Amino acid sequence: EDIVTIEVKPGWKKGTRITFPERGNERPNTVPADVVFVVDEKPHLVFARDSDDLVATCRAPLAGRAMHLTALDGRGLTVPVSRSAVRPGCEVVVRGEGMPVPRKPSRRGDVRVRFD
Repeated sequence: EDIVTIEVKPGWKKGTRITFPERGNERPNTVPADVVFVVDEKPHLVFARDSDDLVATCRAPLAGRAMHLTALDGRGLTVPVSRSAVRPGCEVVVRGEGMPVPRKPSRRGDVRVRFD
């Protein structure tokens, strides 16, 4: 029996593969199989992932009002909304509040709020 440990890195995307060569089932006179884990993502009620960005589709607020969302880490996120953005199909971008960028841990994607 062998135990493998996976340190999931912030920002890993769906489909990321982690392979442990020759750590699988063993049979006489054969090379042990590889153990492969594939990252999946749980759906979220508010945000959909688009690469390193998070996209929320919301109803348009009253003109000139800020919107308040809860970020994935539980923090409150204030989204400033100008009068010109309050139309169906418009999008407001909050820079640096999306998913961590896997190979650049100090960087994050954006939160994009689309209005329907």
